[in-house]
Parts: sequence; C-alpha cells; structure tokens
Amino acid sequence: MHELITNLHLHTTYSDGSATHAQIAKIALDNLIDVLLITDHNVLVKGVEGLYQKGNRKLLLLVGEEIHDRVRLPQKNHLLVFNTGKELATHAHHPQFLIDQVRKAEGISFIAHPNDPPLKMFGEEDITWEDWGVTGYTGIELWNGFSELKTVAHSYLEGIFYAYFPRFIAQRPPPETLAKWDELLANGKKVVAVGGSDAHAFPKRLGPLRRTVFPYAFHFQTINTHILTEQPLSGELIPDRKMVFEAFRQGRAFIGYDLPHPTRGFRFTAQGKEKTAWMGEDIRLEGGVTLQVRIPARAECRIIKDGKPVKIWKNREICTYIANQPGAYRVECYLHYLGKQRGWIFSNPIYILASR
Repeated sequence: MHELITNLHLHTTYSDGSATHAQIAKIALDNLIDVLLITDHNVLVKGVEGLYQKGNRKLLLLVGEEIHDRVRLPQKNHLLVFNTGKELATHAHHPQFLIDQVRKAEGISFIAHPNDPPLKMFGEEDITWEDWGVTGYTGIELWNGFSELKTVAHSYLEGIFYAYFPRFIAQRPPPETLAKWDELLANGKKVVAVGGSDAHAFPKRLGPLRRTVFPYAFHFQTINTHILTEQPLSGELIPDRKMVFEAFRQGRAFIGYDLPHPTRGFRFTAQGKEKTAWMGEDIRLEGGVTLQVRIPARAECRIIKDGKPVKIWKNREICTYIANQPGAYRVECYLHYLGKQRGWIFSNPIYILASR
C-alpha cells in the first residue's frame, strides 16, 4: 500500500478563507502534503483541480464543498461533500435529502465538526451536528483542528495565548465525538473517521495586536488524514481522483497529529486464516484473528473494540493482539508533548465478523 498525506476541510477566498487555491497548494507543497481537499461554504469551485508541482514534489488538489443551511441560525448540520460533480448546496435545508443526493451522484459525505461548542467572546456560535437520524453518509470528521480552539479557550487572554502559541491546543478528538463514533460502530454501522483542519487563516486584530489565527502552514503540520492506496499518484487527474476518494470511501485511512512526531508509516492490519485485512475491511473470525500495529515511534497504544479498550501497551512500536470475538477494532496512540499526554494516531476500524 502507498501512503498519501491528505489535508481536508479548507477554505479559500471563495468563502471565508484568506488565500486562493494556488496559494494554498504552494504552502502545502512546502509542508509535504500529497493531497488537498478544499471545501468552501456552499460553493463548488470549478477549474482549479489538478496536479501542482514544485521540484520533485507533487500535490493533487481536489475540490468539494461544506454545505449547510445559511437561512438557519445558528447554522447547524454542516456536511463535507466530495466527488459529486455538481452543486448540491440547494438541498442544504434537508440533511437526509442532501445525503441521498450525494449518494445518487456517487459522491461521499462526512458530518463536519459533530461537536462544535460556541465561543461567544469571539463571535463563534455553536454549530454542532444535530440530526443524528440521518443515514447513508460516509463518515464523520472525528477531529477538527479549528473547532478544538473553542474547547480550550475560556477567556480573551487564553484566546490570545492560543493565537500566538497554537501548538498547545490539540489534545485529542472531542470525547463526545469519539463516543458517538463508537456507538455507531457498535451498532453495526460502518462510519469512516477523518481529521480535518477547518483552515481559514483568519487575520485578526485585538487592539494593537495583529495575528493570523492558524496559518495554513500550521494546519498542514498538525491534523492530517493519511490514506492508503494501491498505487502512488500518477499525475492524471481522473484516475488519481477516483483512487483517492475510493480510499476515503473504504476507510483505508488513519488520523495523524503530525506535529509532535510524524505519523507516516503507521500501519494497522489483521491476519486471518485466509486473508490480511486493512483498515476499513472485513475479516472472518474463523478461530482467531491476529491484529498487528506498527507505530512510527514509541508510544502508548490502545486497541479499542466497540468503544472499550481491550489492550493497552506503554512505550511500544510493535503491538500484536489475538482477537477472539467479532466487533469493530480500532487503534489509538498517545504521546507526551508540551507537558501533556496528547492524542497522536486514531485509526479507522477493522471489522471482524463472526465465524460462518
């Protein structure tokens, strides 16, 4: 499998971002990103997708959109939509109908920032996802880089501190979002988890202080979604787009917080009697399945089954666990960074099915 570092959920000057597609691509190339997924609010920008290159570095830029009902206040139920080939923002008022239209167009969709509390001192409303009765979406944005600021900044002084020192913000995906994901998985639903930047690179002013809050370059160094593909990027837009979105659709991905230490090289597989399964895939129990975890640096590693830890290792790079029960198995890894234990890697599940 080939690993591609993907950064998704970014905004440009077409909505409320501060740079163009080409400018963001240049910054991403300088920060070793392989794939960008741009999602401006309620607009599908045409004519910018393609391969961007600097020296030997290649980057594939693809465009989706973040769709939400602008009439509704506050604007709940944001959906990240990709690979539809057409504008679907006119369906924003009805989340289930919107998801149905995405599926009809053979696209994929992710519930954006499922738990997103208010930060009223800076004019940010609660934009948590509310309609959990929907079905047919591809997955959820488990970890949103910008939204996490709203959970740690409780005063103007803290807001200013994190604007100047954003590396102190990220701790882990919101516990409520992790719990919802595990609930869905335990109920037999295949829900793909991704990590998003929600990058805007806001230029802010507070009295004499001026600061770009979360520059694009910072986002590219932090929460990324690493996907596994059968082939490397070819440089041809159509096959590369198909390959990337198929990896997302299948859940062959993990979320990596790349600032404390690069997460490239993480692998989570399952070995059974007849096959090897990767993240997002099924495998039959058939007497026992060996779960294998390879970590890029020594860390705390946890195997989670249907929301509950079944094995925890400390200071390990290679971990092996024999699974004897069916369920959705996923991996969490933690590192100590800037005085705290912080979430580092969150894999998508391998689904172990009961024996025939």
